[in-house]
Amino acid sequence: MRPTLGCFNQNIEKHIQLIKQAEEKQVDLLIFPELSLTGYQLLDLTYQVAKKRTSEEIHLLIEQADQMDVLFGFVEHSPEHQLYNSAIYASHRKLVHLHRKIYLPTYGMFDEARYFGRGSSIRSFRTQFGQFGLLICEDAWHYSLPYLLVMDGAELVIVISNSPVNGVAVDEPLTRQKWKTILTSQAMIYGSYILFVNRVGTEEGLSFYGGSFVVDPFGQVVAEAELFQEEVLTVDLDLDQVRQARFQLPIMRDENIHFTLQEMQRILQRQVQVGGKDDES
Repeated sequence: MRPTLGCFNQNIEKHIQLIKQAEEKQVDLLIFPELSLTGYQLLDLTYQVAKKRTSEEIHLLIEQADQMDVLFGFVEHSPEHQLYNSAIYASHRKLVHLHRKIYLPTYGMFDEARYFGRGSSIRSFRTQFGQFGLLICEDAWHYSLPYLLVMDGAELVIVISNSPVNGVAVDEPLTRQKWKTILTSQAMIYGSYILFVNRVGTEEGLSFYGGSFVVDPFGQVVAEAELFQEEVLTVDLDLDQVRQARFQLPIMRDENIHFTLQEMQRILQRQVQVGGKDDES
């Protein structure tokens, strides 16, 4: 979809229209992209469009999750008066899960840490379909987060994004090629579905290419949306394929989380010691 930058009420109406369209197609879960209620290049507008999760506007959209589950992104105004790049998964008119973006890019064209606080937790969550996980854009580039979600039971990981064009190839943007490389490898290793949902449109010189896609637990792209245009991409998923993939390639079965924790604690301790020495010098 193409959100209108900074126009919260207009974007709410667009969400409701798309939900109605999806209901006619008997969709079970409708996923919107990162910051779908606000647009991305908000800058100082960030403070103006921020909403508490308990606000009337957010409640209105959660109420739309009746015939289907709905996931959307927004600028969250927390009870501590911090702003977060957040996303809500709603089902049966209730908030099921809220995720705050953990890794905020501050390189190249990105400057998110100037406006947003960093999320501090990662959890899988139970849905009527199975155990899911949720990541926001840059989160997925840090392999520790999908790893933690899968170890926490996730069978399907949703990645919502505002990924802009950065380099043009013959067939598709180079950025999208990188996303495919990252997410197909993660899906195959973890034996999980991964759903990548990206926006379209242009904001303040940034062009977003859309091109959402679905990767099955074997690492194959099984559905793709068109580039540079709005589209409701529908795809049927069979979570039994997760079982098949994990039997076929039992990497997560053999994963030794105790060993990983042991070595991470060792590395952390070394970093603390080195940092202490630097402080003393």
